[in-house]
Amino acid sequence: MNLCMIGTGYVGLVSGTCFADLGNRVFCVDKDKNKIDKLNSGISPIYEPGLNELIKKNYSVGRLIFTNDLKKAISKSELIFICVGTPNKKNSNDVDLSFVFKAAKEIAKCTKNKKILITKSTVPVGTGDSIEKLLKKLRKKNIEVISNPEFLREGEAIRDFRFPDRIVIGSNDKKHFNTLKKLYQPLISKGANFFTTSRRGAELIKYASNAFLATKITFINELANLCEKANINIEDISLGMGSDSRIGSRFLRAGPAYGGSCFPKDTKGLVSTGEKFKTNLSIVKSVIKSNENRKKLHTEKIKKILGSLKGKRIAFLGVTFKPNTDDMRDSVSLKMIPALCKQGSKITYYDPTGSKKNFKNIKNCKFKKSIRETCYNVDLIIIHTEWDEFKSLEFSKIVKKKSFSIFDLRNLYNQNQIKNKNIKYYSVGRPNSN
Repeated sequence: MNLCMIGTGYVGLVSGTCFADLGNRVFCVDKDKNKIDKLNSGISPIYEPGLNELIKKNYSVGRLIFTNDLKKAISKSELIFICVGTPNKKNSNDVDLSFVFKAAKEIAKCTKNKKILITKSTVPVGTGDSIEKLLKKLRKKNIEVISNPEFLREGEAIRDFRFPDRIVIGSNDKKHFNTLKKLYQPLISKGANFFTTSRRGAELIKYASNAFLATKITFINELANLCEKANINIEDISLGMGSDSRIGSRFLRAGPAYGGSCFPKDTKGLVSTGEKFKTNLSIVKSVIKSNENRKKLHTEKIKKILGSLKGKRIAFLGVTFKPNTDDMRDSVSLKMIPALCKQGSKITYYDPTGSKKNFKNIKNCKFKKSIRETCYNVDLIIIHTEWDEFKSLEFSKIVKKKSFSIFDLRNLYNQNQIKNKNIKYYSVGRPNSN
């Protein structure tokens, strides 16, 4: 099939490349000429394991086309996917749908033929209805609107596309389900569950899924606070709970507040949707509040570990919100590092994806090119992101000081083994071994 992906951000680029790898001809369109030029030169604007190789493979055989020419891409495509950003509005839970509606208007302007418009961007309940109304105003009754939310995890997106738990298609006209089933048939043949529902149903499934996962993370993080005070190991609790098939073990790992491009935005978006329909989603509201409080809680813990922050040297290992991505959106480090620097600490940080513009103008915050350089002369090491290269470090060999502490936000290390090396070690939700 011939497909058009509007937007070459995370969703559009990964989905478009993977659809091409299934044998489709895919036009990836973006207004950013710079980005398109880079993609045509084989340079991906995002970090995602395996993506560069897939881009080059499908580009070289002509299945993947990167262009600024939306009209041409639409004219040659049967299915048009909207994959643009849907951020929260400034200082609000409301979702900014301006990019979605702009894309819909441009699609209407660019075609007179019958087309299927598919929203892959995460959008609130009723967005498909609003797009439909917009198209009718523009006298475009030949464009059908379908919802097909994505469920790609950053760092594991290609695997998630190839082996999805479910493929969700929302349409108010059942005849379109067969078209989408044909597109996804290679994945359905491998066991993917093809799930159909109404358009509003598909829109809500995406929000509800992310809000529930955020709730699981927040729940185990709050229990970790209790475990620290009650001298209980949170890992035992996670294992005991997760062994119940009704609960499941995934997303029950205690750590820092959740971040990234989805959970913070989508929990707020769901609350906003609830308000629109005059429904109080009190649990989701509590999740958002608890997660914000957690960012402050760990900064306060650092103060307790060091006694005073002024003049103290602190190393951050990893600053992205999770491993295998360069995404900094809503990462806890964005709150912690400025707060610590403001109170007189000197921060060095290392991340496998390089230096971050977010910290460029922060005084006393420097990027280092290696773990050794980052940790060489510090009072405290904070393990912020669980990149594989942080999981088996010989701390005594990389830190110059005889006396230093470790605050392991990901519980990567065995407490007793670290204690036996005379290193002060703090973790999350586990009894203090010092």
